[in-house]
Amino acid sequence: MTSEAPPAHPRTVVVAEDEALIRMDLVEMLGELGYQVIGQAGNGEQAVALARDLRPDVVFLDVAMPVRDGLSAAAEIVAANLAPVVMVTAFSQAEVVAKAASAGALGYLVKPFGASDLTPAIELAVARWAQLQELAAQIANLQDRVAAREVVDRAKARLQSDLGLTEAAAFTLLRQQAMDDRLTLAEVAARVLASPNIS
Repeated sequence: MTSEAPPAHPRTVVVAEDEALIRMDLVEMLGELGYQVIGQAGNGEQAVALARDLRPDVVFLDVAMPVRDGLSAAAEIVAANLAPVVMVTAFSQAEVVAKAASAGALGYLVKPFGASDLTPAIELAVARWAQLQELAAQIANLQDRVAAREVVDRAKARLQSDLGLTEAAAFTLLRQQAMDDRLTLAEVAARVLASPNIS
């Protein structure tokens, strides 16, 4: 038994390992550390299905498994934005580590490992995952803002062309319409662009 305190809200884990004894040991260690193992798989195909169905906080994947290996399973789990992945393997070669990183794994444990290795691997993977999610949200927000700015610029150009307004006057007109209709500038601009006639 370890002296580490369990998480306040137990993190959920899916464990994919084709060797039953190793899988049982890992599940037991995770339970002793306060984690909740909600799914177990013996191959990569099952691991992907469990990750989709259960949406765990983290997925442990062995690299070498039948039916489908852990690397391709990791790539699909990460690409589908399902959960952070920690690779578990007997291979410590740089080439395998690089492949795991390319697949999107955020943690890497080399067998044999002990219970004391698990919490740092899980918590680091979960923290990195949260950072990546935040970064993705920021990028999406920036893309939305750029797209909105482009729509507003096109609407201003149309108002300038059709009504003979200056750029400042066209922007003022859009802004006033947005306030009057309680819409965003981009929504008003899109309406202007969709209108066949502007008067």
